Amino acid sequence: MTLRSALPALIVLALIVLFWGGLKLDPRKIDSPYLGKPAPRFDMEDLFTPDQRVVIDEWAGQAFVLNVWGTWCAECYREHETLLRIKAQGRIPLVGLNWRDERPKALQYLAQSGNPFERVGFDPQGRNAIDWGVYGAPETFLVDAQGTVVHKHIGALDWATWQRDFISRLGATGAQGMTP
Repeated sequence: MTLRSALPALIVLALIVLFWGGLKLDPRKIDSPYLGKPAPRFDMEDLFTPDQRVVIDEWAGQAFVLNVWGTWCAECYREHETLLRIKAQGRIPLVGLNWRDERPKALQYLAQSGNPFERVGFDPQGRNAIDWGVYGAPETFLVDAQGTVVHKHIGALDWATWQRDFISRLGATGAQGMTP
């Protein structure tokens, strides 16, 4: 057998090994390229008031959570109760980034299910989400008071994950005293 005739079989074998190895990876463990770096800037239409803007500078000097969501996202429905519970604690502002959605559907959903967000940016084309390296929804980012991304969670946020991965980074003194 020559190398030329064996080449297709070698390529197929290499692809099988590559795909097999990929099956063992956890898609929720994709780190953000911004971890430990300044949060990307954002400037979006306000979901509720299109002539107003939602900009990252509104949270300068304070920690906040950015949650990427859409009404088309089944996992976003699953995490909604957790977001409402986080809001009720009043410990840290939740900022929503409504991604690749339709404004009327998003407004109806929040009106019916409750609005956990301090502000909601509307990103129908996904331009701001791209800047944050978003792969899918939901994704949730924790930004410290210095404007550094200190944590990223992919998938529906539940209470145990909030306590383990977010509260632990907020520190005992709350969001203002947060340590990375």
